[in-house]
Amino acid sequence: MKKNTYFLLGLFLCLLIAAYLVLQKPGEQSASSAGIGPLFTVDSSLVDKIEIKSSASSLVLEKRGAEWFVNQPVSDKADQANVGQIIHQIKNLEVKNSVSSKPEKHSVFQVDQTGTQVTLWEKGVEKAAFILGKMAESYTASFVRKLHSDEVFLVEGASGYMFNRPLKEWRDKTISTVPKESIKEVRYQYGDTTFSVSLVDSLWVVGKEKAQPSVVDGILSVLSNIQADDFIDTAITPKITAQLTYAGTQLRFSFIKDQNRFEVQSSNSPRWYVLESWKANQLLKRKKEIVVP
Repeated sequence: MKKNTYFLLGLFLCLLIAAYLVLQKPGEQSASSAGIGPLFTVDSSLVDKIEIKSSASSLVLEKRGAEWFVNQPVSDKADQANVGQIIHQIKNLEVKNSVSSKPEKHSVFQVDQTGTQVTLWEKGVEKAAFILGKMAESYTASFVRKLHSDEVFLVEGASGYMFNRPLKEWRDKTISTVPKESIKEVRYQYGDTTFSVSLVDSLWVVGKEKAQPSVVDGILSVLSNIQADDFIDTAITPKITAQLTYAGTQLRFSFIKDQNRFEVQSSNSPRWYVLESWKANQLLKRKKEIVVP
């Protein structure tokens, strides 16, 4: 009886092992075989170049002095915060597991030509290079393969969206920034119609009429940090529909009716930007909208 019991237990154990081997994905390895830790060692302060390539686009970011710039496909100042986020992500890529070492599995994890290739340099020396593949089922991890290596890792800390932002999200969208408290007057001009919103003895007025404090505060908040929605990289001949002058800065607006948006230029730069109507309308107030009813 005992022999039969031992035999059945042994058979059951063998079946469990066989089932595990069958269900395990080809090329899969245990977490202990890969080890858990950072994928790369990166010193954020030394990073001076980042290249991001996908099947749809190619981007080069370079640090000049203390600031980051987009070098390709256009030349422009970069969004410093977004570049900082990418460096932080690369530095904090944490290996959870080695999932495959077979080249034929690369397409499964999208770490082949369909993935996003990222290369990072420190003081001109390549420090990290990898292909970011698809997101794992947990949505908190992604598959990554180091360039020139067949091994695929499951890593925490990589967001495909962060690396594959549209070009406009990598560029500095700042049209104008001034300290809010430095704005003491806003002059409006719509064609031949002009009026000014002025701070007089701690009260905002339009001529001799009192202005609504909440409306003025909203205008000042937007004027203190105007961010574009997109960029205009081609020559245009705008028809100016409105002008705002404040704190040594002038904004010129051209309304594009069929697109329901504005083209905007600051006196601080020859560049024209796109501003969606809902955002522009927070600034472009008529006198009757500002004064106390």
